[in-house]
Amino acid sequence: MGDNYKNRKTIVIGHKNPDTDSICSAICYANLKRKLTGEEYQPGRAGHVNEETQFVLHYFEVEAPELVENVKTQVRDIDIRKTRGVKKNLSLKKAWKLMQEANVVTIPTVTEDGMLEGLITVGDIAKSYMNVYDSSILSKANTQYVNIVETLEGAMVVGGKSEYFNHGKVLIAAANPDMMEYYISKGDLVILGNRYESQLCAIEMEAACIIVCEGAAVSMTIKRLAQERGCTVMTTPYDTYTAARLVNQSIPISYFMTTEGLISFEEDDYIDEIKDVMASKRHRDFPILDKDGKYMGMISRRNLLGAKGKRLILVDHNEKTQAVEGMESAEILEIIDHHRLGTVETISPVFFRNQPVGCTATIVYQMYMENNIEIEPKIAGLLCSAIISDTLLFRSPTCTESDKKAALVLADIAGIQVEKYASSMFAAGSNLKGKTDGEIFYQDFKKFTLGKVSFGVGQISSLNASELEELKDRMPPYMKKARKEHGVDMMFFMLTNILTESTVLLCEGQGAKQMVLGAFRAEEEEGTAEDHIVSLPGVVSRKKQLIPGIMLAVQE
Repeated sequence: MGDNYKNRKTIVIGHKNPDTDSICSAICYANLKRKLTGEEYQPGRAGHVNEETQFVLHYFEVEAPELVENVKTQVRDIDIRKTRGVKKNLSLKKAWKLMQEANVVTIPTVTEDGMLEGLITVGDIAKSYMNVYDSSILSKANTQYVNIVETLEGAMVVGGKSEYFNHGKVLIAAANPDMMEYYISKGDLVILGNRYESQLCAIEMEAACIIVCEGAAVSMTIKRLAQERGCTVMTTPYDTYTAARLVNQSIPISYFMTTEGLISFEEDDYIDEIKDVMASKRHRDFPILDKDGKYMGMISRRNLLGAKGKRLILVDHNEKTQAVEGMESAEILEIIDHHRLGTVETISPVFFRNQPVGCTATIVYQMYMENNIEIEPKIAGLLCSAIISDTLLFRSPTCTESDKKAALVLADIAGIQVEKYASSMFAAGSNLKGKTDGEIFYQDFKKFTLGKVSFGVGQISSLNASELEELKDRMPPYMKKARKEHGVDMMFFMLTNILTESTVLLCEGQGAKQMVLGAFRAEEEEGTAEDHIVSLPGVVSRKKQLIPGIMLAVQE
């Protein structure tokens, strides 16, 4: 298995349109898993970091997790075979030997700086033996003498190994010397025995190279004459038949390799997108390149069969509609959450921890305690911020005694005064100056499905009543547009006043307002011409108050 396959990292990630709990719990749980296992756990985020969370990360000097837009299986997630790239002047014989040793049928050729040049396959080598009737092919392929010496397991007697045989034909000097002068031409390569006269004749006929077989010694006279005439001389332990049979194996692979129309993939390519391309081609192996175009390794169709998706731990959600794109192709290992059970399906059993508390960070805190892992001030600050955010500083009905206790212990470790810090954090989160309608709407947004009915709920929690008042008229047109984009039946937007512990709910979609009025036995907002506003005193929690009410109304 490749290293990238064995040591796969696990991404710890929250929901789309992440809030402070989603981001902070991902960072802190990844940190806990690293400490417990020593393995690589990386926090991720499935969307933009909102203003409140940015304030928290900046305050505790922690970097935002990497943006993970989708977790579909990529080439980098499967076993890339690290077949070594070779130089294009490698001999066919050496290429064949490398294929046997590595048990592969394709070898890539690469440049000095690692760029892919071509591919040589077992089929190409087979063709080179079956289809070669041209006695000039050795010179046409511009074969280096070093390849010929190595292939024939011989020795260089006269001449330089780095020179090239690039003009004549290859022939065996089987006839007597009188006949030889009729068929040896200038620049030929002549395979011959230990007959002095034949060697002399070949040199005088201006052969480019003579190969003396069966390990025969070469006389001083022949050596001197060869040097004078510029003739290369080498010896081989093989007989003339074997030498003649082997010599074509010294041809460089560049002569037979494929260089045109190469099909390669990048490590960032998605498996779903390359499957069809691979299936439509007869090749067994395909080269993989990095983002700079440099050769990395090979994959085959067989590699795709055993492809395992990215490893994920989901925090602060367990609904498919809220999860990062491509989650269905990932391998989910754990789910840590405090919401109702949703629609995430897993292939195999997972560690699933779901508790009725106000914040996922509270569960993460408990897991640090249970495992006797010391919480450092930065981690404590992030966990405490998440609890403050999700429980609206203990005002939300979702808040439990466990949340409050955890937050106060964590505040002490982090060295923050809860009330003062919370005011700054909420102020940063509800600062809407310069923001577009979309940025405001998606600051904290979730989608839900119950049977055939689907709806989305956004929420802004603020200490600033006038700022919330302004959004009453500003947001409905955008909600119309958002409902069409998501293809949902209804869209809601909670304008939650933290100080008065109440929410003004904006409704969009046929029957949306009437349904909410019935579900909460609420009264229509006075003085509004638009048919889209419901006042909900005492309602501050989307999870524990609004969603259950809507769900019951939908079922009825």
